[in-house]
Amino acid sequence: MHFKRLDRIPRNFGSAGLLTLSEIHTIDAIGCGNGILMSELAARLSITKGAVTQIISRLELKELVRRVTHPTDSRYTIVSLTKTGLLAYQAHTEFDQELYRKFSTDVSPDEMETFKRCLDKLCHILEE
Repeated sequence: MHFKRLDRIPRNFGSAGLLTLSEIHTIDAIGCGNGILMSELAARLSITKGAVTQIISRLELKELVRRVTHPTDSRYTIVSLTKTGLLAYQAHTEFDQELYRKFSTDVSPDEMETFKRCLDKLCHILEE
């Protein structure tokens, strides 16, 4: 329950402003490349196309992403990051690095290894 609550608390990502974890992870999944098909984004995030459309609509209102019709097949939509979206992507990368740095300095190497093994086991159980 605690993690669910944390997921809903927006965090500040610089000039991008406050973003929920689902929003910033969507930005991260889009990446800083030339864009991604909406259907590929849904698959990458393991969510429905409808759910990805809702998140992208919110991010579009915040001017963090843009949608364009595929140049050769109008059935598809490509989503990419705006300049502000790229800043959010970079801020998230820095946030993750700082989080890892803080965590790894507070945890001994033995504790880190135990933690990694526990996470691997948890992921395996959740994937069953």
